[in-house]
Amino acid sequence: MVHGETTKRSTLDADTIVARLQARGVEQLREEEAVWVIVDGSDLRKPHARAMEGLQEVKPLRGNGTIPGYRTINAIGLGKRRRGLLYHRLFSSAAVGFLSESDETQRALTSLGTALQPLAAEVTYIFDAGFDDVAVWATVWQQGHHLVGRVHHRDRLVRPGADQPTCHLYELAPRLRPLAAAEAEMVIRLGKQQQAKLQPVTATIAAAPLVVTYQEEVRTRPDGARHAKPVWLVEVRLEGAREPPWWLLTDRPVTTPEQALEVFRMYCQRWSIEDFFRIGKQCLGWEDVQVLSLAAVRTLVALGWVAAGFLYELGLTLDWPEVRLLVRLGGGEERATRPVGKLVLTRGLRRLLDHLATEAILADEIRQHGSLPPRLAALLGRATEP
Repeated sequence: MVHGETTKRSTLDADTIVARLQARGVEQLREEEAVWVIVDGSDLRKPHARAMEGLQEVKPLRGNGTIPGYRTINAIGLGKRRRGLLYHRLFSSAAVGFLSESDETQRALTSLGTALQPLAAEVTYIFDAGFDDVAVWATVWQQGHHLVGRVHHRDRLVRPGADQPTCHLYELAPRLRPLAAAEAEMVIRLGKQQQAKLQPVTATIAAAPLVVTYQEEVRTRPDGARHAKPVWLVEVRLEGAREPPWWLLTDRPVTTPEQALEVFRMYCQRWSIEDFFRIGKQCLGWEDVQVLSLAAVRTLVALGWVAAGFLYELGLTLDWPEVRLLVRLGGGEERATRPVGKLVLTRGLRRLLDHLATEAILADEIRQHGSLPPRLAALLGRATEP
C-alpha cells in the first residue's frame, strides 16, 4: 500500500495524498477575502539512519556540523475564519532526478499559484530568511500576489527611489522611520537569559520605501523582462532581545501605524507552521521511523499531514479513507455522537509507522541471510519463504 505496488486499493502515494490535501485546503479558503500563505522549509532529521534511500546532510537541531536527513517545503493558508494545508513536499539532494533546492522552491510556488488562482481573495505569501531570493519574489509578483519576507542578504543592491542610484540595502537603515509599537508574547531570550522561553516583549516597528529590480523567469530565461518594484523595508526591534532586529521586505504599503502592525502580525503568524511541523515530528514520530525506501518516507510523512490536518481542523473529515484507517489502527470507533480524539489518531499513525519499520527490517534480514529465523517465520506465517 505505502509503496503503491498493489492494484487492489486506490492509489496511496505522497503526491496523491498532498494533491487531495491541497484541494481541500483551497476549498476551505474559498470564501475568505484575504489569505496569508505561510511557506516554510524544514528539515526531517534522521541522525541514526545509515541505509535509508536518498539521505542527505541537514543541520542538527542543536550544535554544529550536519546529520543525515531530508528537506521539506510546506505551506499553510490562513484566513480569518479557516485555514488549510496548501503544499508539502519532502525531497533530497541525493535523490535520483534532483536538480536544485531553487528548483524545488519554484515547483512549490508554481503549485501554489495554480491552486490559488480560482480564489478571489487577496493573497500574501509569508517567507522566512531562507527564501530571501529575488527569483522567489519575481514568481510571487508574476502571480499577482503580495509577499512579506525576512531579509538575509542585507548587502543586496536596491534603489532608495525610482530615479536614484543603486546602494546596498543596509545603507537605508538611517531612512527607517518609526511607525508603531506592539506588545506580544514570543519564545525569545531577553537580557542575560541563557534559554529562550515564552514571555512578553515590546516590538518597535519602523519602515522605509525602496525599489527592487527583478527579472521574469530569471533562472531559465536570460532575456526575461525586467521590472522595478516599489517595496518597503520594515524593521522590527524587540526590546531587550539578544538577537538583531528583524528586517522584513514587503510590497504591501507601510506608511501608517496600522499597516506596520499588520505586517508585524503577519510575520509572527509564520511560527504557526513551524509549531505544526514540530508537533508532527514530536507527537507523530516522523523522525523516529526508519523505512528504507524514499517513496515510503514521503508517503509516511504525507499521511502524517493527514493526521495532523484532522487533529488541527484543516477541514479533513471521516469521509477520508486515510483518516478512517488511522482511526481503526488507533483502536477508535466511528460514532456520529463522539468525535475522534487526538490520542486515537496519533496512536493509529504510530502503529502504522511501527508496522512499516518492522517490514523494512524483516525485508533487510531476508536480503542478508536468505530467510527469517524459522521460529519467527512460522510465527509470522512465513514458514515457506525461501
